[in-house]
Amino acid sequence: MSCFENYATVGTLDLDLGLAFALVGEQRYQELAERLRNAGLRPDANDEGKPTRQRWRISDPAVTVDLLIEPESSTEAQAGRLFPLTKDWAAIIAPGLHLAFRNHRRVTLSGPTILGERATRELRVCGAGAFVILKALAFHLRGENKDAYDLFYLLRNYGLSVVEVADEVRSLLPDASARRGPEYLRADFLEPDSIGPRRIAEFLHGRPEATIQADAVGFVRELLRACEA
Repeated sequence: MSCFENYATVGTLDLDLGLAFALVGEQRYQELAERLRNAGLRPDANDEGKPTRQRWRISDPAVTVDLLIEPESSTEAQAGRLFPLTKDWAAIIAPGLHLAFRNHRRVTLSGPTILGERATRELRVCGAGAFVILKALAFHLRGENKDAYDLFYLLRNYGLSVVEVADEVRSLLPDASARRGPEYLRADFLEPDSIGPRRIAEFLHGRPEATIQADAVGFVRELLRACEA
């Protein structure tokens, strides 16, 4: 039995909000900014106390919203840079973001809002295939432990098996950006001491952990086999 079964998802209070580049204009962005303000969020500040251009925050509870976009001319080398939306606001360049608009699910959330009101809303969230590809791209480009963990957690827990994730990934593979996902998974996750499995263990334990690393390799290999079937 995998020792990972003892872990619930770490979760997050950070929300990534993807903006479709073709639909974004200054007026639409101002409307979005107004809705964020009405929900109690304000532009976040950096460590020097200066407002950030791409992140909004509410302090109680501490929730942040990062704005993401994929300009038509963007490349992987531009990942993480800011793309100006207006004079004062920007979004983070996220290569491959268009995949989340192709592979998504509608999810109904019901419960208290961050301000304590009761509400029910239907949201479009990133599908499992696009999520895996975007996390593979993000991890390869920036090496964050949390990206590796998020990828592993989804592979281990989504649906009835990894095959369900592979079905969604395969549907995206005609896209050149999507094909980078499996390529980066092979580069970063195919051996227990590869950077991906090691950083999953570091995220969970603060040190290498053989069982976790072996599990990560197993799930990624199963995904890649199913994608090639």
